[in-house]
Amino acid sequence: MPLTRRSILRTGTFAAVSSLCGQVPRAATPARAQNSEPQWRHGLSLFGDLKYPPGFSYFDYVNPQAPKGGGIRFVALGTFDNFNQAIAGVRGLLAADARTICDTLLVPSLDEASTHYGLIAEAVSHPPSFASTSFRLRAAARHHDGNPITVDDVIYSFEAYRKYNRFIGAFYRHVLRVEQSGEREVTFTFDAPGNREMPVILGQLRVLPKHWWEGNDASGKKRDVGATTLEPPLGNGAYRIKEFVPGRSVVYERLKDYWAKDLNVNIGRDNFDGIRYEYFRDSTLALEALKADHADWRIEDSAKNWATAYDFPAVNDKRVILEDFPQRDRGIMRAFAFNTRRDKFKDARVRRAFNFAFDFEGMNRQFFFGQYKRVNSYFEGTELACSELPQGEELKILEGLRDKVPPEVFTTPYANPVAGTPENVRANLREGMRLLREAGYEVQDYKQVNIRTGEVLSVEILGLTSDPSGAERLILFYKPALVRLGIDVNVRSVDDVQYENRLRDFDFDIIIATWPQSLSPGNEQRDLWSSRAADTQGSRNYVGIKNPAVDALIDRVIFAKSRGELVAATRALDRVLLWNHYVVPQFADDRLRAVRWDRFGRLDPLPEYGGSAFPTVWWWDAKRAAKTGVLVADP
Repeated sequence: MPLTRRSILRTGTFAAVSSLCGQVPRAATPARAQNSEPQWRHGLSLFGDLKYPPGFSYFDYVNPQAPKGGGIRFVALGTFDNFNQAIAGVRGLLAADARTICDTLLVPSLDEASTHYGLIAEAVSHPPSFASTSFRLRAAARHHDGNPITVDDVIYSFEAYRKYNRFIGAFYRHVLRVEQSGEREVTFTFDAPGNREMPVILGQLRVLPKHWWEGNDASGKKRDVGATTLEPPLGNGAYRIKEFVPGRSVVYERLKDYWAKDLNVNIGRDNFDGIRYEYFRDSTLALEALKADHADWRIEDSAKNWATAYDFPAVNDKRVILEDFPQRDRGIMRAFAFNTRRDKFKDARVRRAFNFAFDFEGMNRQFFFGQYKRVNSYFEGTELACSELPQGEELKILEGLRDKVPPEVFTTPYANPVAGTPENVRANLREGMRLLREAGYEVQDYKQVNIRTGEVLSVEILGLTSDPSGAERLILFYKPALVRLGIDVNVRSVDDVQYENRLRDFDFDIIIATWPQSLSPGNEQRDLWSSRAADTQGSRNYVGIKNPAVDALIDRVIFAKSRGELVAATRALDRVLLWNHYVVPQFADDRLRAVRWDRFGRLDPLPEYGGSAFPTVWWWDAKRAAKTGVLVADP
């Protein structure tokens, strides 16, 4: 299921990204021929053969004897006003982890790249053409009220997401029809063959209970799946909402009679009896909550905090552990992103001038203790990132678009300007001035003025008051260099609700945007960069890209027939995006920094593609907890 814009900051996990994205699913054995009997499989792999055979006992990375019990207290930032996951990212602010009260058709394996096995669905099938896919539901699958999970529930959930969630609906628009094809079977037929990722995307559908959503609430009012609600919804997952204080806290409890607790894909998972999220308005308060033992686990997004903020007695005597976890399941682009829907950003030379004003090296030294590296790719940290000059299959793909892409794509490897010294900073600012002159600006009274319109080049950089990464100080570091170029800069920070609304409506000049990428990009690229998404309210094409070459390359990524073709097409897409200067790339870190009270157990090593895998495969360790002064957990 896709991430909302803020869920990464709230929960500190990228797991949802890799569960959505992908390419080239291959069944465990050859798929059925068109119009023949279905060849049912127990899983799908995007890279090749499945690691785990039919009937496997449990995943290798779990402890099948992990004790059940205890609890976890997380911190979350901002607020929430909604438990309805069908409209997440479109209306209201979804409570942290509210999606997990409902299960998916398939569940990802954390030690295989982009591989999924049956959860609600016991089996999956698709023809060699990928013109459709079918799922067969488990007979034992149940909602929390004991009613069976049915094909009607699946169809209802699909239609609800497609109708009310613009983000998810952008993926589902490729489904021509969905219908019951057997007693416990549902079939999705696609609008065209060859979209190999669609079976995986549909496997990540979270199934809602139709009978509950079509019923009435306690006051007799009919429920509305298209509206926000603070009535705890009925679910079918391992946890349900136990209690909450609107906007301040939410507690989930594990169901002892959860229908899927003994399935092989769930053995050793979901080990905590309770999970609490306590909301704070800013990251400083959240940090102090952890220090005061009001929280058990915190993702630290600030390099400065990581280096300086954890010198307190519980760390020194090892009751609190600082640990970073490798992120092998994704790449990332973090950047100052321009809204090119606005005339002042339509010229690529103007956008590039902003990059020459950005002293990353000075910022990294001053704020981050040199912990970060500059992002040079939209797929940073993966084999999908472009490098050097295009060659082989990538070059062949780009040759077909030569008249539609910047000439530098073929002549110059992309690189960001390097600053860090007074000499480099001055040279970069001179180059920025030159680019602005070429774009039709001249300096008048220390301001860049458009010669044609007479307008001053003025920008607002929009930030978020609760941003845990301390983005506002980075913006304020950047601002003086832009002012030296003659650009009028206003910095504005707003609360969560205003920020979400302005992003949905594309009501901004410049924001700091983050685009995580999986190891197998696919249909989600349309929501990020396509011409259609540029006009779709709530899409993640914040930049407003409308570029025929980008559209063509997205299709090459989605319909790639092999891993090699996918890599080449993605590198070509990366290169074209970079040379259009849609963003000013910032920095990246390939590790997840986490701080925890030492009360939890786990197996080593952790799954390769799971990051910290917390709390998924961890458990409450009573002996460790006792050493921290806690005998009984109370989430």
